[in-house]
Amino acid sequence: MKLNRKYLPPAAVLAALALVPITNSAFAAVDATDYQELEKFMSVYERVKANYVDKVDDKALIKGAIDGMLSSLDPHSSFAEASDFEQLKTTTDGNYGGLGLTVSIEDGAVKVIAPTEDTPADRAGIKSGDYITHIGGELAYGLSLDDAVGKMRGDPGTPIKLTIVRPGRDKPFDVTVVRERIELHPVKWEIKDGIGILNINTFSGNVADQTKSALLAIDKATGGKALGYVIDLRSNPGGLLDQAVDVSDAFLEGGEVVSQRGREKNDIERYYARPGDMAHGLPVIVLVDAGTASASEIVAGALQDHRRALVMGETSFGKGSVQTVVQTGPEAALRLTTARYYTPSGRSVQAGGIEPDIPVPQLSDKDYKDRPRVREADLRRHLLAQANVDDKLLEKDSTADPRFSMTAAELEKKGIKDFQLYYAINTLKRLTGPAASPAPAAGKKGR
Repeated sequence: MKLNRKYLPPAAVLAALALVPITNSAFAAVDATDYQELEKFMSVYERVKANYVDKVDDKALIKGAIDGMLSSLDPHSSFAEASDFEQLKTTTDGNYGGLGLTVSIEDGAVKVIAPTEDTPADRAGIKSGDYITHIGGELAYGLSLDDAVGKMRGDPGTPIKLTIVRPGRDKPFDVTVVRERIELHPVKWEIKDGIGILNINTFSGNVADQTKSALLAIDKATGGKALGYVIDLRSNPGGLLDQAVDVSDAFLEGGEVVSQRGREKNDIERYYARPGDMAHGLPVIVLVDAGTASASEIVAGALQDHRRALVMGETSFGKGSVQTVVQTGPEAALRLTTARYYTPSGRSVQAGGIEPDIPVPQLSDKDYKDRPRVREADLRRHLLAQANVDDKLLEKDSTADPRFSMTAAELEKKGIKDFQLYYAINTLKRLTGPAASPAPAAGKKGR
């Protein structure tokens, strides 16, 4: 089965997808044992139909069976039908009425993976690790992921009240968020102290072109004298594989960017960079955190393995699996995990994530110490990096570096609103040294 594009979403985010008709070739592999299991299913189905206390709808039973089957596999395989399918197609456009949240379901509760930058949820102060217990005053416990996301979506301009439980806080609190048309601006750039800062917050259809345009704009604005670059991938939930490859390519002179490997040993696809480093070999720092997932981990892992960039921040989300989306009818689609991806050195980041070369806590976040980080390894039935790897072997976050002793209040007095970015900029300035060519001051910004 050949698909045009591969997609690497975390628990609840979708990007542009190529949907193709399903084939029946897989059914040829069904053996006698499989038929026995199918007979068992049909026996239960018929008993429910005949004897359940209320009449039941065939469609609801089959949909429930499919959902149960897929949920037993991993957190990212699912089936979308009718309104859910419309929601899937709407999300692929990067233009919809909503809050800008990436969420997952954990033991029946809605858990925030990350808010998208410069969206209503982000501006309302919703954080990674928050639990949403009520949506619009209604209990959210027990909702499916699609139902929870659907309730938070709505017409732009309409308010929705969310009740938040935040670990470290004594009581739940309410946040009223006004929905907006979420028009993602995936790449923003600015110049601070002669350093080009690229903020990439998703990997939708034209991110690579926008990244290259931003690099050209920074080059022009600095007169070709930029000191280096910060690639900010924090809270970037991922997206399209080809865009991650092309963004990595913009900073590499060649070599493998990523490989994806399926069930069989020979089921391997490799993706390579082409000659031409648009950053001219200047030093690069990649910022990551627990919300850096999927396609953004491909970029961080590729630049880290090629020694092209220092990775700084927190261990990333650990979403190292590839989902293929197959249209199964006019208004239905199957999203199925079909491969794991590997960095150029052969690392799988599945469940373990990308570990930073320099761990830097976000000290400017007042809730930093008390707020838990949600990662792939926290999701029920997550895939392991490889079939024979034990969960107990996964790396845990290291303790805080004693150098990072300032409090959020102290940083605020110094005017430092984003400690990780501040630390990255100062690290680049130390790397370039006092002999580096001067560059224009901060203030240049663009999209």
